[in-house]
Amino acid sequence: MSERSANVRWHAHAVTHAERAVVTGGEGLTVWFTGLSGSGKSTIAVAVEAALIERGRHAYLLDGDNLRHGLNGNLGFSAEDRAENVRRVGEVARLFADAGTVALVSLVSPYAADRDRVRAIHDEAGVRFLEVFVDTPLEECERRDPKGLYAKARAGELKGMTGIDDPYDRPERAELVLRPLEQSVEDSLAAVLALLQG
Repeated sequence: MSERSANVRWHAHAVTHAERAVVTGGEGLTVWFTGLSGSGKSTIAVAVEAALIERGRHAYLLDGDNLRHGLNGNLGFSAEDRAENVRRVGEVARLFADAGTVALVSLVSPYAADRDRVRAIHDEAGVRFLEVFVDTPLEECERRDPKGLYAKARAGELKGMTGIDDPYDRPERAELVLRPLEQSVEDSLAAVLALLQG
């Protein structure tokens, strides 16, 4: 399932998930927002983080762009680097969730196999994992183009752009599908909060 270094052994904790939940205001889990660049993942995740903190829950947003400023700053955008990006973020999210925090991950994570591996490491650890597909059509993402990436890809200045010349595997078993063209941020927020209560 997950990668392990040689000659190491997992050291068990003396604190249980239930004991951590008392301190952190509830169960730790990972909410994984996936979708095309410009789909609105981060906007929704930011709103969820703020709402959870306001309600007294430990929550932290692991945003894909932010993580590439540090933890994943040495990775490019090849298929291999994207897989490693997702693996690292998945491991960090699992640790946050195990610590009793609601880990909110906003990451394109285009390949289903990589997302499935992250789900598996959560399952293996007994930590809840919820996939949220932010289903915004490519045409709308291109219209928004907040970073100018689609324009560069269409002009041939950027190779390997998800949705243009690199695939995006639509989730087949997401716990929640959000459609920002049909739902406001407030409606999406309410849907995610309802999912967390389920």
